[in-house]
Amino acid sequence: MTGLRELDPGLWTVEQPLRVGGLELGTRTTVVRLADGGLVVHSPGPSTAALRGEIEALGPVRALIAPNLLHHLFLAESARAFPGALVFAAPGLREKRGAIRVDQVLAETPPSLWADDLDQLVVQGAPGLNEVVFLHRASRTLICVDLCFNVRHASSAFTRVFMRLNSAYGRFGPSRLFRYSVMKDARAMRASIDRILEWDFGRVVVAHGEVLEADGRGSLRRSFSWLPS
Repeated sequence: MTGLRELDPGLWTVEQPLRVGGLELGTRTTVVRLADGGLVVHSPGPSTAALRGEIEALGPVRALIAPNLLHHLFLAESARAFPGALVFAAPGLREKRGAIRVDQVLAETPPSLWADDLDQLVVQGAPGLNEVVFLHRASRTLICVDLCFNVRHASSAFTRVFMRLNSAYGRFGPSRLFRYSVMKDARAMRASIDRILEWDFGRVVVAHGEVLEADGRGSLRRSFSWLPS
């Protein structure tokens, strides 16, 4: 599926195919309209003329966000497509990919550009990701990428088998790989999850799998219940 899908007033997603290491996971970009009418493009995917036209019809793109150390594959391409947009990236991406322009590193405090619309949190305990999650207050939507998966269907048999072995098929939550390899500090992760659970959200947008439309806080709480208290 390609093309913008409206989830709520001022909130859209676009799903695009993505194959990584033989896995057909797909990827999802989220577009948020700010109070001033400008747009934030979160985790930009492949850019086409048709998609650029759809996005530009919504308003001027003010910012592009690379929300962790893995979701940057199409960042430079999108920066060329939207030359007037500022590029924001997760901590460490500038050092990891020096050739990619980064105008501002994401931190605990939202920049003034979207402080009236979005909250954000740098998730601790998984330095290989350094994921930054966002809350779109108006729609009560948590926006993340690799913190959780929600893969319910896959046309590829290899993808289905791999994701089942990774405890990331047919369920919402972190993968086995995340739990036992990516995460390095369970207590720091618990502190971040607890802070996220203080937010008011029902929907959860993930990069891989389906959007979770309801019971987001409860689902997140249950999926990380194994973390130490």
